[in-house]
Formats: sequence, structure tokens, C-alpha cells
Amino acid sequence: MTTISPANEILTTTVGSYPIPDWLASCPSEQTRIDATRVVFDIQRQAGIDLPTDGELYRFDINHPETNGMIEYFIRALWGIRAQLGRADWDAYYRMKGTSFRGRPAGVVTDEIGEGTLNLRADCEAAAKVAGTSFKFTLTSPYMLARLVLDKHYHDFEALTMAIARILANQMSGLPCDCIQVDEAMVVGNVGDSALAARAINAVLDRVNCERAVHMCFGNYGGQTIQTGHWSLLIGFLNSLHTDHLVLELAHRQREDLHALKDIDRRMKIGIGVIDVKVNYVESPDEIASRIETAEKVLGPGRIGWVHPDCGFWMLKRSVADRKIVALAQGRDRYVGKGLRTATQ
Repeated sequence: MTTISPANEILTTTVGSYPIPDWLASCPSEQTRIDATRVVFDIQRQAGIDLPTDGELYRFDINHPETNGMIEYFIRALWGIRAQLGRADWDAYYRMKGTSFRGRPAGVVTDEIGEGTLNLRADCEAAAKVAGTSFKFTLTSPYMLARLVLDKHYHDFEALTMAIARILANQMSGLPCDCIQVDEAMVVGNVGDSALAARAINAVLDRVNCERAVHMCFGNYGGQTIQTGHWSLLIGFLNSLHTDHLVLELAHRQREDLHALKDIDRRMKIGIGVIDVKVNYVESPDEIASRIETAEKVLGPGRIGWVHPDCGFWMLKRSVADRKIVALAQGRDRYVGKGLRTATQ
């Protein structure tokens, strides 16, 4: 496997989503989506981002403005899951532990789950045609997807989770991208499920034949944090992942969370969030450089392989997201250019 991030080099990447352009929302079509994806790649490349993402524009659902439709993109495509919801479905889901932030399930599992119309290769190939550079393709963790449906078939959460994991794993081989990132934002608030979540995520990662990444955050539901907890409670989980690097929320977190990451296995590069996506304030390059310097002083030289936003940009205005992207690249460059890395070593 070729590793994108060489030893002792800090690269920039984005996490996944990008604000839906107004012209795409008003005139959605296959052609406008392709055009918009090309624009998203160009914005990142011109800013100096080393590993851009496609913006996940094909996952946007105007009926889910608080979550951009990311979950529905996966769930509604699978066989064995009913999209039509009755009052009893809403009530049963709302009573489920850990789902009170979301009033209704993404779907109701009524039969054995099949891949249905889910076709990650098609979407990845569409992105590859306009990327113009190396890029990262993202997907939602099977554990997170399982937590956001109402199960009326398996009656066993582990069986449900692993069924989804197998479907996603079967779609991993040969995706035409340079990195595949699995996104997980539910286990941070359900640490008791960490062994199951790791097993499901690893089932997907083990089928990936390029750089592997796992993005972890504490939720970004309409700009709000939805999970409580600390990175210190998840170090064992993180160390059990079969990944090449981690993509972790830190800009919107307390300082102690950074210190907890010192115990992450050295076989993994650490990615640190230096852009807060939950605020409109645009960080300056000097602030970004300072955050990188602080993190490297705490974690030690060579541990940080990536800097990035805490999460996706979908909920921000494009003018804000674009300026944050530029600040990210300039801040990394300023940190390296000032020789601050050498000073910490």
C-alpha cells in the first residue's frame, strides 16, 4: 500500500462535505452536479490543499437541511429498509437511547439488508473524472448508520451493524481514489459499543486497497455538538482501528483532549482539526500555525501527518468555507516556513 503522507511531513486535507452551491440547488441535474464537483476540487487545489475531497454534493437532500442528507444517501439505497415512516415508527425511534437529537429514523429495517442501488464506485468514478489531482473519497461508518435506523427485522444490534458493514466492505475494492475515509460520530457518545464499532469499521477498512483514514468527531447536527465525551475515553478504540491515519476534531474541543492523543499507536499518523466548522469566524494563518505548533509540542515530532477542519463544511456559507480552506493551507505553510517544526524538535 502506498502511503500518501511521507514521514515527518504535514499535509492538508478537508473532511468531506462542501456547501451546496445556490445554482446547483436551484437547477439540480447530473451536469450541474458534475460542474459543481469540478468547482469544489478547483477551489481546494487553488488554495493549496494536498488531498481534497469531492464535496459530497450528490448526497445533499433539501429535505434534510440540518444533516445535508448524508445518512439518507446510504440508507435509502439499501434493500430491506423502508423509507416511509408512520407515527409509531417515529415514536419507537425517539425512545431509542442516544438518538434524541434526531426526531425520526432514516428508515425502518423490515427485511434482510441488501446493497440495493448503492453504488459507491459510480460516485467515486464521477469524482475521479473531474478531480484533476489526488483525492479522498468518504463514506459513513456502518456503526453510525445502524444507530440511525429503526430495526424491526434483526432484533440484534450487532447483527444489524455487521450486515451493513459487509455491504459497505463489498463496495470498497478498486475505488478509483487515493484515500478512503470512514466517518464516525456516534461511538464517541456510546463508548460501550466501541468494540463492535471497531469491528464493523475494520471490516470495511480491510477491503480498502489505498490509503485508509477514519474521521472521528462529536457530531455536527445543524452546527451543534451532539455527543458528550472525551478523546481519553476512546484511545483503546482508536488504537484498534486498521487505519493509516486519523482525522480528529480538536479545534472545537478542550485542551485536555490533545494531551490524550499522546497514547495513540505510533503506527498511525494523527490528523488534527485546526479549523472550527461550528463558527463563522475565519481563523488566520497565524492562528492555524500556532495550533499546529502547540499540537506538535504536545504530541512530539513526526506524530502529526495531517491538518484539516474538524468536520465537513456543508453548513457554512461558501464565502466562509472558502476562506477557511485558504487559511488552512496558508497556516500549514506558515508553520513550516517559519521553521517552527524544527524548533519543536
